[in-house]
Amino acid sequence: MTPTPHIVVLGAGYTGLTAAKLLARRAPVTLVNDRDRFVERMRNHQLAAGQPVRGTPLRDLVAGTGIRLVVDRVTRIDPDRREVELASGAEPIGYDLLVYALGSTADLDAVPGAAEHAVAVADAERAVQLQDRMRAASTVAVVGGGLTGIEVATELAESHPDRTVRLVSAGRLGPALSERGQEHLYRTFDRFGIRLHEHAPVAKVGPDGLLLEQGERVDADVVVWTTGFRVPPLAREAGLAVGDNGRILVDGTMRSVSHPEVYAIGDAGAARDAEGREMRMGCGPGGLAGACAVRAITDRLAGRTPRQLAVAYDGQCISLGRKDGLFQYARGGSPVGPMLTGRVAAAVKEAVVRGAGGFSLRHPTVALLAGGRALA
Repeated sequence: MTPTPHIVVLGAGYTGLTAAKLLARRAPVTLVNDRDRFVERMRNHQLAAGQPVRGTPLRDLVAGTGIRLVVDRVTRIDPDRREVELASGAEPIGYDLLVYALGSTADLDAVPGAAEHAVAVADAERAVQLQDRMRAASTVAVVGGGLTGIEVATELAESHPDRTVRLVSAGRLGPALSERGQEHLYRTFDRFGIRLHEHAPVAKVGPDGLLLEQGERVDADVVVWTTGFRVPPLAREAGLAVGDNGRILVDGTMRSVSHPEVYAIGDAGAARDAEGREMRMGCGPGGLAGACAVRAITDRLAGRTPRQLAVAYDGQCISLGRKDGLFQYARGGSPVGPMLTGRVAAAVKEAVVRGAGGFSLRHPTVALLAGGRALA
């Protein structure tokens, strides 16, 4: 039996908080997060549209678990000393095992002017900023034709039917969906009156809208940036092996390929599916990776050989306002199997969000059992 280690978990999002609560049953855990509340990131598009979204105090969620909660921002990881340094200047926190779950943020540096003039919804604070700006806006342009952009555009259009909503995409809308799924999106956009600009990469963002690479201008009072995400630079700066996108390179048990005392889960870890492809950033893949890491740590501490992550399918679960949705499985980036739309899909998405942001956080064994199906 391996001696009980001190485990430090960085980040208290869906994946980090669940992992911390599960690991605390086996070893002392310190959880470090830069805010004192858990934020349901999957509801940020609702928050941006002016809908009430709960924020639960982290101390309530870790009460009775034995977890030591530190509300502070990590500024540096020292893998040689096995310590993390904090913005407050408090004593560095030492670790035997580190679970890196710091997530991702919007990449506002990809196009000139985006950082100065666009608003993102990757965090709650910016989503609230968008909510405030929508009060005085008559036209909003959402940049990005992926899942986040689709959800933001439809939520804003439904909540603000008197505003003009545009969606600008560098490619086709919902590229990972089947032809039938894309057709449902087009019908939904028509129903909401959303003006769609496909195959229209953005060259520059200004105070009054967008300049496209083809030279066309798209006027907007507010620009919402939903395309491209980046991870914090801490892992790269610490000397951990990372990919070109900054995600920590991990093996099939979510353990760093360069530092075996570090596990990376959620958006910050470059988990791979059963066919070796890097999995997308998102709550679903992140949750599977988190369950894999928890089981691997537990197995290794018990002297067992851990199982590997073996994800075959990825579920695309999209809300299209409050009364419509789309759910479809994909394998290897290609859609497979049946598709759900309408109120049924909306109910599925709401159940997923409620489960991830409520029941699973208070009863994390459920997430562990569900994630176990993705192991081999």
